[in-house]
Amino acid sequence: MKKDPIFLLCDHVRETAFALHRYHRHGHTEKTYENGLAHRLRKQGLRVTQQHPVHVYDEDGTVLGEYFADLLVEDQLIVELKACRALVDEHIAQLLGYLRSGRREHGLLINFGSPILQVRKFALSDPDPLDL
Repeated sequence: MKKDPIFLLCDHVRETAFALHRYHRHGHTEKTYENGLAHRLRKQGLRVTQQHPVHVYDEDGTVLGEYFADLLVEDQLIVELKACRALVDEHIAQLLGYLRSGRREHGLLINFGSPILQVRKFALSDPDPLDL
């Protein structure tokens, strides 16, 4: 059975993040990991935008504000990076907000700040884990 291309892309980003974490370990700033992951993904031929603007719209289409997603990979995958002890519900809510506002379906939340790399995949079509 052939795997959906978005899941292959997620696997690729996850493997690259793991290699970056294995080399640099935890203890650096979020920006350092953002630059490192973007660099490694670009070296592999992927299109990566750092600090991608994500507009927040009201129901009538009025722009209410703007977020900046850490990475947008191949114009389809939002990657939000953290460098903290552990992921918390607010980090999940942030990524889900980016997905909704950015009208993207798939996102990865990656935490480089703990001794063990944490990676969580979210799809907007999934039930909101904060509502459970």
